[in-house]
Amino acid sequence: MNSDDRAELEELGWNERFASAFEALGEEGVRPGRLAADYGTRFLVQLAGSAPLATLGSALREARLVAVGDWVAVRHTPEATEIRAVLPRQSAITREAPGSETAAQVIAANVDLVFIATSADTDFNLRRIERLLTVAYQSGAAPVIVLTKVDLNNPDPFEAELETIAAGVPVVAVSGRTGAGIEAVRRYLSRGKTAVLVGSSGVGKSTLINRLLGEEVLRTADVHKSGQGRHTTSHRQLLKVPGGGLVIDTPGLREIQLWAGAEALAEVFLDIEELALACRFTDCRHETEPDCAVVGALEGGTLDASRFTSYRKLQRELRAIEVKADVRLQIEERRKWKVINKSVKQHMHVKRRLD
Repeated sequence: MNSDDRAELEELGWNERFASAFEALGEEGVRPGRLAADYGTRFLVQLAGSAPLATLGSALREARLVAVGDWVAVRHTPEATEIRAVLPRQSAITREAPGSETAAQVIAANVDLVFIATSADTDFNLRRIERLLTVAYQSGAAPVIVLTKVDLNNPDPFEAELETIAAGVPVVAVSGRTGAGIEAVRRYLSRGKTAVLVGSSGVGKSTLINRLLGEEVLRTADVHKSGQGRHTTSHRQLLKVPGGGLVIDTPGLREIQLWAGAEALAEVFLDIEELALACRFTDCRHETEPDCAVVGALEGGTLDASRFTSYRKLQRELRAIEVKADVRLQIEERRKWKVINKSVKQHMHVKRRLD
């Protein structure tokens, strides 16, 4: 790889960690690239000097283990481009996949920042923000809350409410209509750094990204008569921001399902975790136990009841995921041993016939 190609890849987030993983593949005739858009059966891959559409190699096709933001090894010819391998991720926004089967779905890979978009209007919801903060901390990326549509309302009351659940998390107030605050968001990005933008439909994510890019790259819909915007992005994509950095847009995620990683709750609900340390019993359930600091805070009004309910709800979700994942592993283990036992029986049957 020449210096120009390396410089171009570094603008996309390439680093020594990915370079070492690529070399370890030991596969001839492949090039590194970053998956920039997911169109279902085809994927836009940004290589040094080109951005072809690619298909998945046979080893990846069944499991479909790729996501926007992934670094991949591709075999690129004038006739076709095939994704041959996915490099290990350094971070990932992950949720429980839709459907009954317990499995992880990666929404965006190799991100440094999670921009959590929430609007300064009737759609503002602290409980949803707590959920998205949990997802952000589970990913290993740093959260930044982007308060949109501040041209509609005074942002101060909204920022004060955010301080009660996200102390220490940066909050940037922006207006996609006027452009206020856009430069403050842009300052979080730098060469090679990737942010993913998450939030429910209609909070103005596409408008915000268009402002960051300086042009109308993403289609936006008119605001509904209710005052709510309507999300128009139909697929995830990675976009380069002028001046440095990248941003991944996602379809609206009003109710994102969590994935494994209960330790993230300690980051989001540090106040409750600290209260729990003062309980008499280390295994306190914060219900009827004597000298429970959490119950005391609830009764004294220093801990908001809805916040504690949200904490309990997310706890239950994460525990349910762990249980379902354990059951799935047990089922897979039983299936494996059934296959092994069947193979042994067939082998013994053949051996007896030969004897």
